[in-house]
Amino acid sequence: MKTVVIGVIALVSLNLNAQNMTDPKKTVIGLFIATDQKDWEQVEKSFHQEVLLDYSSMNGNPASKLSPEQIISAWKGILPGFEHTHHQLGNFISSVDGNKAEVFCYGTASHYLSDKEGSLWLVVGTYDFELEQLANGSWKITSMKFNFKYQDGNTSLPQKAISSIK
Repeated sequence: MKTVVIGVIALVSLNLNAQNMTDPKKTVIGLFIATDQKDWEQVEKSFHQEVLLDYSSMNGNPASKLSPEQIISAWKGILPGFEHTHHQLGNFISSVDGNKAEVFCYGTASHYLSDKEGSLWLVVGTYDFELEQLANGSWKITSMKFNFKYQDGNTSLPQKAISSIK
């Protein structure tokens, strides 16, 4: 009986690992969890060696092809300045075609920094991701586009977060 239980546990474990490797949504979700935890090593593992990053709908800057290190460097220049960040994702739509995948999702990012003028900056929009599956089965983000809808709260908090890092 003990052997059967161990065998079932091993099969379930293998199946969960296989699902993680075949579901590109898990890479997207993992990216935001790692970002909120400031786990930059895990953030880097989510990205392909070059990523088309597009936040133009929010900041007006054109989309750029960047290395994971460049993305993380930029994010380290603001996110650690907040006391807390919380990215909430939902309404996923995904498709896989061979070793390519597309993932769409809603996203809400809450940024908290204690401030007398208001401690919360909220950003809402959607994301379009493109991913590529590597030979080892892992999915890597090759393109990340944010489609800005609106923001609310204290919009001066990003500058205050940046200033607190320096």
